[in-house]
Amino acid sequence: MECRCGSGLPYEVCCGRYIEGSEKPTAALDLMKSRYSAYALGKGAYLVRTTVKENRYEADAALIDEFSQNSEWLKLEIVQDSEDDTNAMVEFKAYYRDDDAIKLHHEKSTFVKEEGDWMYEAGLLFKTVIGRNEPCPCGSGKKFKRCCGR
Repeated sequence: MECRCGSGLPYEVCCGRYIEGSEKPTAALDLMKSRYSAYALGKGAYLVRTTVKENRYEADAALIDEFSQNSEWLKLEIVQDSEDDTNAMVEFKAYYRDDDAIKLHHEKSTFVKEEGDWMYEAGLLFKTVIGRNEPCPCGSGKKFKRCCGR
């Protein structure tokens, strides 16, 4: 199976090694991509496990799994990222389809090192819509207004 983060690599050698626990991400960007893949695959326990301790709530795993199962994750787009030894930022756009329509989750996430491992700290959400003339996130090759934006 191809990895859901969009790398084109097999899941097992990309995000799967982090989600399944055989390795830990050495870069915040890799953690962010693996968290997207975890959303796409309904792996809420991984998302909880990779959140800083002060924001970690075990009950969230079931809610995340339910949300993921009711959504079709279409595409991840990295807007920008920066990282130093202990802090990082990744701005991304995640496209998904739910019962209503295709939606866009645009976030600037912060990551910190906690006990030597990268962890998700918090996210700033942007109010964003998919532009009518943008390529449709479903992958059809058509403009959004001529495809899923109808």
